[in-house]
Amino acid sequence: MKVCVVGYGMMGEWHSRALRDAGAELHTLVGRRPEAAEAFAQTHGYGRWTLSLDEALADPAVDAVILATPSEGHEAEAIRCLQAGKHTLIEIPIAMSLAGAERVVAAGERAGVVYGLSHPMRFRREREALRARVAAGEERIRHIAGRFFIPRLVNIGATGYRRSWSDNILWHHFCHFVDLGLFLFDFAPIRRVQGHLGPLHETTGIPMECVVLVETEDDRTLLVHGSYHASFRFYDKLIVTDRDTYFYDTLAATLRTREGTVALESEQDNAARIVRDFVAAVREGRPPLASGPSVLPAMRVLQAVQDEWDARFGAQSIPGRPLPDGGE
Repeated sequence: MKVCVVGYGMMGEWHSRALRDAGAELHTLVGRRPEAAEAFAQTHGYGRWTLSLDEALADPAVDAVILATPSEGHEAEAIRCLQAGKHTLIEIPIAMSLAGAERVVAAGERAGVVYGLSHPMRFRREREALRARVAAGEERIRHIAGRFFIPRLVNIGATGYRRSWSDNILWHHFCHFVDLGLFLFDFAPIRRVQGHLGPLHETTGIPMECVVLVETEDDRTLLVHGSYHASFRFYDKLIVTDRDTYFYDTLAATLRTREGTVALESEQDNAARIVRDFVAAVREGRPPLASGPSVLPAMRVLQAVQDEWDARFGAQSIPGRPLPDGGE
């Protein structure tokens, strides 16, 4: 299986290593800057590199593409890959709007290829036993809470590299938590969504705070809150069931329950699970764990919060989230 990876940031690096371990061939690297693309391709053993996604997609030798690019490009890039008949793994989020997500899913269904999302929280090994007990009716989740606080007044990513693009607290970081909650709730019907997305910051030009509350018809709740204006980082999840309480501290890589605290698998090792599942899905001709249609419920929740913001401030292009026509 010959794979093209688009992007050479942290996720591009993690996915490249995982692909090698999964027995896939690193065929083509697509980058934005020639020096960086060439260096990354040589370091990780790609057969070739290019600055043109269209050139890579035109190569019949490429079987699959992994998009590890800035969020705002996912929709258009994914549709191009799918229309080219390539199996496609898309970094979270699938798009920056519900309509965009639906366009990607429609393109994927028409193409008839394997396509899915890199939603790492679905793949965590330490939640497998909990999911099994919930499915067997032995345990019931009552409440899920997530926190994501990070200093982002200066646009520097996890690798320390100054980004040329802007992140989005709702459509990127909260997509992780909202999708996990709905996934663990087995996509139960939603009664109500409440949200707050902050005003545009005078320096960054983006909303810096966000809160999302989801209430299901069977009276379970999901609460996510966070800020890009924090002085230091918080990144954790709390799951309360009728049997125990599970506190996942992502930064410390620990899980605390009433029985004590244990170490967790690293985020990089967990990300490798996504790649292994995608490669296996292509080889077996099945949908991956985070299939395109399965992420639409989370996108509907995010769109509801975005719609409230648009009604308050007016729909407009902001850094990292341009409107489809580029206007207001």
